Amino acid sequence: MAWTFLVVAGLLEICWAIGLKYTEGFSRFWPTAVTLVAMAASFGCLAQALKSIPVGTGYAVWTGIGAAGTAVLGMVIFAETVSLIKVASLLCIILGIIGLKSSA
Repeated sequence: MAWTFLVVAGLLEICWAIGLKYTEGFSRFWPTAVTLVAMAASFGCLAQALKSIPVGTGYAVWTGIGAAGTAVLGMVIFAETVSLIKVASLLCIILGIIGLKSSA
């Protein structure tokens, strides 16, 4: 169950990171409200996961999911540039997450 909480925490991190773009500096009410709820839920799920997953592993996986997911959605939603080095770097992050999960 801890790994489920951790994956959900990572997915919620993607939500709030993307949400920050829509808040326009926290000047728009609904995007700000959704972003803050996603932040709180993400931290809450992370805290639950860290009850049984080592903090180094949990934090690395949480940030890895968030970083990779946000970068991919940035390319898809916001038409950010896609390059071979960017894709290769994202694959390294994903492989790192898989490695951490396998070693836990």
